[in-house]
Amino acid sequence: MKIKRQKQAKKTISFYKFNFNFREPFQILIDGTFCQAALKNKIQIKEQMPKYLMGEVQLCTTNCALKELETLGKQLYGAKIILQRFQVRKCPHFKNPVPASECLLSMLEETNPHHYFVATQDHTVTTGLKKIPGVPLLYIILNTIVLDKPSQASLDHVQAVQLGELVSPAQQQSIRSLKEEQGIGQRDGERRGKKRKRKQSNPNPLSCLKKKKKTKGVPTPPLKKTEQGEKRKRSRHKKRKTEGGDNMSAPVVTNT
Repeated sequence: MKIKRQKQAKKTISFYKFNFNFREPFQILIDGTFCQAALKNKIQIKEQMPKYLMGEVQLCTTNCALKELETLGKQLYGAKIILQRFQVRKCPHFKNPVPASECLLSMLEETNPHHYFVATQDHTVTTGLKKIPGVPLLYIILNTIVLDKPSQASLDHVQAVQLGELVSPAQQQSIRSLKEEQGIGQRDGERRGKKRKRKQSNPNPLSCLKKKKKTKGVPTPPLKKTEQGEKRKRSRHKKRKTEGGDNMSAPVVTNT
């Protein structure tokens, strides 16, 4: 029976490794109900958990789970001593503690991004985490630790990924690593941060032309209409000297 349980556990762990990118050391999020059941059934969590999962583990809990055991009194004093030996992970309820079931579910968020295993005997936590894909469940039954089979939400998620409707966490991680190797993310950030400089264009050639000076006091003669067959006459101005020595300009008509 023990060999059969280990084979089933190995198959389940491979499922989470391949589809949800779980890696060692496995993070086991534990509450007071699991510690109480382990104490009652004389199970050494630190010794048996790595053997059952066939890998390194990190046992952890939350501040809300510890506060809950303190409020429950002497009946759960032994479970509290066991839970205090584990790492305490930060939760958003440090100033205002909430029930341990609510706290554990909030640590999982919507997709379990930190890849937690959850060890609990609480029915509320069990029901809630089965709605979240990629959350392995551990519980104690018949004096043994049992890793539950993947939930229906996890199976549906994997099926959607295989059909191309979603991208698996493992694929997302590989895409990020490829982008970092190629430097695509950094280039996009640099492009967004830098402002485009306008190219210096040549001035308009028409604006560089010199303005024609108008002659003061000499009106321009109107153009005469020419009949068909006649050449157009062009007027020229020729300077001539007057008796006083001043230059006077008088129109001189020349035939062209």
